[in-house]
Amino acid sequence: MINKRLLIKNLLAHNDENSFYDKKRKINIGQKEGKAKFLKHVCALSNSNPKNNSFIVIGVEDEDNTIVGVDFFDDSKIQNLINAYLSNPPIVQYENIPFPHLPDHKVIGLVTIRAIDGLTSLRKNIWKYYGGTVFFRDGSISMPKTFKSEIKNVNSKIVEAIENNSHNNIEHTLDSVFSFMNKRKDYNPQYKVFKEYFVLCWAGQKKEVKSEVFFSRVDIELINEQVRLFYSALDEVSILIDGDSFKITEYVSLGLQNNNKYYPLEETVIQFHDNASYTIESTLVFQPPKFNTKTLHHIYNANNALLDALKKGKSLTVLQEKDINNLPATFLLCYLNGFSEAINKLIDVKPYLKKHSNTTYTHYKESLRILRKVKYN
Repeated sequence: MINKRLLIKNLLAHNDENSFYDKKRKINIGQKEGKAKFLKHVCALSNSNPKNNSFIVIGVEDEDNTIVGVDFFDDSKIQNLINAYLSNPPIVQYENIPFPHLPDHKVIGLVTIRAIDGLTSLRKNIWKYYGGTVFFRDGSISMPKTFKSEIKNVNSKIVEAIENNSHNNIEHTLDSVFSFMNKRKDYNPQYKVFKEYFVLCWAGQKKEVKSEVFFSRVDIELINEQVRLFYSALDEVSILIDGDSFKITEYVSLGLQNNNKYYPLEETVIQFHDNASYTIESTLVFQPPKFNTKTLHHIYNANNALLDALKKGKSLTVLQEKDINNLPATFLLCYLNGFSEAINKLIDVKPYLKKHSNTTYTHYKESLRILRKVKYN
């Protein structure tokens, strides 16, 4: 089994990007330009490596390979994006890889791309790229090119050697278990072995709400591969474990005027199999709460006034300071209740919340995360 942290180190050891791997400081698939550029690189790497895996490493400085990290990205529906925009799409997997020196909420993103038979191209127009365009890697650059009838598999042996040098061993596994248990000692860390092969560590702050048990600040890592499977600083989750599986049900706290309730957002089941393999299946179970339209109109107008005050740099009242933390969530609720223009307001407020405080920006990112999951489904 490949240790993904070792794999990233071995890829970075090549220093320069090439025809089988790319590195990025960050990606932004929430915007059309960022989405188009990501699709271009996936398309180019897939076409340039028809017989071996290719990779994109995210969260690394381009000049000196400094590992700076990106936010944990829990979007298991990234394959949906690939399928929607690419013809003959490759199999794409996005994984969050923790590194010891990074803050809890930061990881390195690892995108693994596995081509299937045939050529990959853009299915339709996006940003400045036209539908039907075929991309290849030209050194470290993804370029549109005319299809070549024969693609040489020049990278297969190199990639195979890198992957072979990245396999896990007992020492790496034990070191990682001890590291996790020590780092999470304030959140009741635990480990469980599945099928006598997989080691899964998890931790969370336990609390009971009306006889139900929830956990916050949950961190779950599959030690064998050094992959962080789940991380949440805000939401509450419930956990169910049996001999073959680990089930996480994620809840979000939503409401108006400080009257919040827990709503199930997504169920994720990690199923371990007898043939030394595992699968992860996520199901969106979110049902948006419904609220009185007149109440929402009042809150929506108040949000617009608050957004206007932020844009003009006005001093906020004590009441407005309290409301600003709820601004992203209430715009989200308005959108989910039929206020279609609220999504533009939510996007518009981003730079002002980021400038205002880390707390308000954290709430903003949480609302965007919920919106992204709902939109993909």
